Amino acid sequence: MEERVLKQVVEEEEGGKSKMGEEREDPQKLKRLAADSYDYDNDSRWPDYWNNVLIPPHMASRDDVVSHFKRKFYQRYVDPDFVVEPMSVGGSSSQPVRSSTTSSSSPLTNNQPRARSSGSTNRTSGTSTTAGPGPSPTPLRWDRQTVLFSVNAWVFVVAFLAAIPLVPKHLSHRAYRLCFLGTLCSSLYSLYSQYGKPRAWNWQALQVYFQSIIASKDFLYFIYCLTFVTSHLCLKFALIPILCWSFEHVAKFLRRNFSRSTLYRKYLEEPCVWVESNSSTLNIVTSHAEIGLGFLLIISLFSWQRNIIQAFMYWQLLKLMYHIPVTAPYHQSVWAQIGRSVNPLIQRHAPFLKTPISTIQRWWLRCLSILGREGVSCIRYQHQLVKISNHLISWF
Repeated sequence: MEERVLKQVVEEEEGGKSKMGEEREDPQKLKRLAADSYDYDNDSRWPDYWNNVLIPPHMASRDDVVSHFKRKFYQRYVDPDFVVEPMSVGGSSSQPVRSSTTSSSSPLTNNQPRARSSGSTNRTSGTSTTAGPGPSPTPLRWDRQTVLFSVNAWVFVVAFLAAIPLVPKHLSHRAYRLCFLGTLCSSLYSLYSQYGKPRAWNWQALQVYFQSIIASKDFLYFIYCLTFVTSHLCLKFALIPILCWSFEHVAKFLRRNFSRSTLYRKYLEEPCVWVESNSSTLNIVTSHAEIGLGFLLIISLFSWQRNIIQAFMYWQLLKLMYHIPVTAPYHQSVWAQIGRSVNPLIQRHAPFLKTPISTIQRWWLRCLSILGREGVSCIRYQHQLVKISNHLISWF
């Protein structure tokens, strides 16, 4: 009789421990349910967050994409301890494969967190190989990020050679052209991998396609390189944005994929960490160089190497950079510094320039106003994207 009572007590204790263990080992399941049941419609922060997410239009209508960003919003504003799983790139076709793999490995889910936390693998059991050996370095595959890293690393080396004054002149000019051509190809490949190609080759489809890609930084650098790779004017000053852009891409890729390499830790870790922590500084330097390059093109109009079409296209690009959200804060701060320095001199020594300068400012600022209220800014922004896309289609 006593033995039966002891067995019942032991079984009850083991059942309670197993239930408590399941609750302790899977706390993210409750947080995931709370994130899915959260009332996003009544939260005033959710519309602002969703409007600031830059994704292609064909992905914004997918339910899995919307739910993924809702969980990211919940992690950012409600529960920072909530872990958001990465979104699958393959789409809906990979969902049944994932469900089958999770269902087949469901008996091992209770043992996986302990094996990963201890950093050791269970070699006695035969199922330990299916559970995964932990965070081992994955082999390098030629995906989109690897291709962009290879091209940007090549562009960085070529641009550095083109900027060195000791290189012979004919090699320097060839390297100058090649670095713009490489950045143009990498930007075009990035745009194609993210947004695809236009649905049709008529005016309306091209206009919709340009509206979706015109706010991306890859498109800005594509137009930037296009204006210089087709010109005979060689300005080494134009390599500064290319160097900063390629250096930032290379540093991020190395830090993400080669952080365990001894060569990286010995020679490349400090510059890569500096680049990642000072990305705003690189953007400010790039903005100064881009605006200074615009004034150099104006000065070049008085030389025998003048190119009026190039200067016009580049100033249209600067106007676009002033208003696009990706580059607007840096360009607007640089133009504000220029205004604070130049306006007192004009008022003191050349007051007759007030009228033409005010006319130029009205032309510059009538494009759109993204700093005002949200409703007005969105309408003006969309109208201006239509105008700019029409100009770009006519140029091509």
